Order: sequence, then structure tokens, then C-alpha cells
Amino acid sequence: MSIDNFTAQNIAGDGLKTRVIAIANRKGGVGKTTTAINVATALAATDKKVLVIDLDPQGNASTSMGINKYANTVTSYEVVMGIKRLSDAIIWTKVPNLSFVPASPNLVGAEVELVNVENREFYLKNALNTGANRYDYVIIDCPPSLNLLTINALVAANAVMVPLQCEFLALEGVTDLIQNIERIKKVFNPSLELHGVLLTMFDKRNNLSQLVEEDVRQFFGSKVYNTVIPRNVRVSEAPSHGKPVLLYDWKSPGAQAYISLAGEVLKREKELAA
Repeated sequence: MSIDNFTAQNIAGDGLKTRVIAIANRKGGVGKTTTAINVATALAATDKKVLVIDLDPQGNASTSMGINKYANTVTSYEVVMGIKRLSDAIIWTKVPNLSFVPASPNLVGAEVELVNVENREFYLKNALNTGANRYDYVIIDCPPSLNLLTINALVAANAVMVPLQCEFLALEGVTDLIQNIERIKKVFNPSLELHGVLLTMFDKRNNLSQLVEEDVRQFFGSKVYNTVIPRNVRVSEAPSHGKPVLLYDWKSPGAQAYISLAGEVLKREKELAA
């Protein structure tokens, strides 16, 4: 059975207008990029038209998709800054229905360039208004910090997904992020919702992982996805091959978890739209 057939048979969802989901966490190394590209791949396999925007200057999502972030191409930097239109930066991937806007190290400069600009928080939202409506979902991979790029993503988004690594200090950083999301909702984007908190790098052999899961579920309640992403070597290997784990080894526990997560995402989308 192919990955396309598997996901199409196991994930159900209704057609909705374009939805923008930001994947954000102020901490690096929590599975944010891995989640962005694999959720996008799973959604694309259900015949949803999906666009991934790599907004992180490190460009890890671009590398994970086999895209050379140093190539002479139009990137998310030019799109955010209004130099190029969104359509100029879109790359078609090998995954049917999945498009991609690569990152550039120049995104670091966007921070400085936007500092004294009027309505600086709305640059990405304005850019998406020029062509994102052809997609069912736009997935934004944010930098691991609450900087102007992340704020632009949250202002442009309908919802935010927060990956959270199963480690001792995980909750400390996430509670600060949730407070900042509420501030952005109050000041810039009243429609912004917390889509959910995703537990990543879960090791069932480790008591600490189980304790963290209990604490997170007690703190966030139903906002925590039922799906937990396990610590899995195939997930770690996939980026070096320039592929989502769903294409690298779709039978692996990590790939199966992301397929399950995509089903939850679509279910919550229906609930948010109700």
C-alpha cells in the first residue's frame, strides 16, 4: 500500500476555505520543522492543496525537503518584504498537491528592515492575500523565537500548533509562548486560535516522558492532541535524504504518528469551523 493510499483511507476531512496554521515554539529542537513538513505531506495525500512556508532563516524545512536554500531562487524573504509576489517563490515538490516556499539566510535581515516600518506585523499576511487562496492549507514553519518573523506568522494565521518536547523544562517555555499568543490575539489577530499542543520525542521507556505527558495534559486539557510523536530514528534520518518521513519510511512509528496527527488536525478544523 502506498503512502498516498494509506493516508487517503485513514484521514477524513471536509473542504474548507484556506486555513493558515503556524507551527511555533520559542525553543529549538522540539520537532517543529519535522511536524510542519510531515503534517503538510499527510494533508496533501488526502487531496488537500497545501503550501509550506519556511520562515526560519536556518532553512531546516527547506533542507528537509531537498531544497537548496542557497540557490538563486525567490524565497520567503522576498515575499515577506514585498519584493516579490507569493506566486514567484512557490516551488512544486515531488509530493502531489504540496508546494513550498523556501527560506533564505536573508531573513535575518528582515528583522532589522522591519523594525521601523509601519504595520510591520502585517507584512506576511498582506503577502498571503496575493495568492494563498488557491490552497486549502498554508503551513508556516516559524523560527525558534518570538521575533518579528514569528509575530508576522501569528498575525497571518488562523491557528497555531505548538510542538512540545517531552522533557523537564518543556512547560516553562510553552506557557510563556501561550501568553504571547494571547497578546497577539488581543492586539493584532482576534481570530487566532490555539490549534493544539503536540507532544514530541516521546520515549515510552522513559518515566520522565510519561510524567511530562501527564503534566501537559493536566495543564492544557483537551488542547493536547491525542497523538504523541515517538522518538524514532527514521524521523531523524529522513531530513538527510531530503524527504518527509512519510515518504522515507511511511511504515515507521514516526510516520504512522504523523498520519494519525493529520487526522486529528482535520477533525479539529471541522470543530473550529462549526
